[in-house]
Amino acid sequence: MDIKNKKAAFLFPGQGAQYAGMGLDFYEQSERVKDLFSLCSDSTGMDMKTLLGTADEETLKRTDVSQPAITLVNLAAAAFLGERGVAPVAAAGFSLGEYAALAAAGVVSAEDCFRLAHERGKAMQQTADELAQGGGAPGMAAVTGLSPETVIKLLAEWRIEGLFAANINSQKQTVVSGTAAALMQAEPLFKAAGARRFIRLAVAGPFHSPLMDRAAERFKPFLDAAAFHDPLIALYSNVTAKPITSGAEAKRLALRHIVSPVQWAAEEKALIESRGFDAALETGPGTVLTGLWRTMESPIPCLAAGTVQALATLMGDQG
Repeated sequence: MDIKNKKAAFLFPGQGAQYAGMGLDFYEQSERVKDLFSLCSDSTGMDMKTLLGTADEETLKRTDVSQPAITLVNLAAAAFLGERGVAPVAAAGFSLGEYAALAAAGVVSAEDCFRLAHERGKAMQQTADELAQGGGAPGMAAVTGLSPETVIKLLAEWRIEGLFAANINSQKQTVVSGTAAALMQAEPLFKAAGARRFIRLAVAGPFHSPLMDRAAERFKPFLDAAAFHDPLIALYSNVTAKPITSGAEAKRLALRHIVSPVQWAAEEKALIESRGFDAALETGPGTVLTGLWRTMESPIPCLAAGTVQALATLMGDQG
């Protein structure tokens, strides 16, 4: 598909999509992307080009590292598209990806986006480290093969302390957040209840759950200090699965976002029903969102757009 003449929705991935070297292909081919790398490095105090070129898997998994790094690569992919005449008519982000969506929609500046992602990551990493003391690392796991309704019902029946539904991804995948002990207790129970798989995710904490209350408290002063503007394009919320209508609403939701489940399946449905675009582009690393979109069986395609090679194919430019 040649996307140059298509109306596109940009979907930005979140934590777990990271990999070593991501975004460096954009860096090598775009002065605008180089400027974003410099801005992110200045905003976070980390040399992002060196980090992405040398960091190992465990380092990239740390949420204080992965949040600014993934946000940078998301915005790098969007900038690379923009240089080629492809701008979004709608934006949504999965979990952390919502920060890149805020920037793409003009709600926050790129500088504030990087700063917020960095401070959010630090607050969440500190909280995760505190939760891990003496009890093992908390985290998240994807439960596949059961409906979200079934997962939520089972959680209510089991009443496992420190275990929560976190991401409602599709009718066949729900992510749970929990302490190390809660996840260990839940795995055999979910499998006995008919779950096909219980997959631990490459994240550093039990995100989108009440276990992150302290992180929200730590992050609030930085969020309060940032300027939020009304969105310039359609922008969708993980918390409500509905369009965000103002900068003030976006700021309120950004705080709730840390402790609230990601309503991704409902958000995809709302996007599809808007009929405002011809193609969705996974604008950042990986293909997780492309796979989740496929479960919606929409006639609107979702296409990976997180590397120079992928974008060359989408734009009919093989040179």
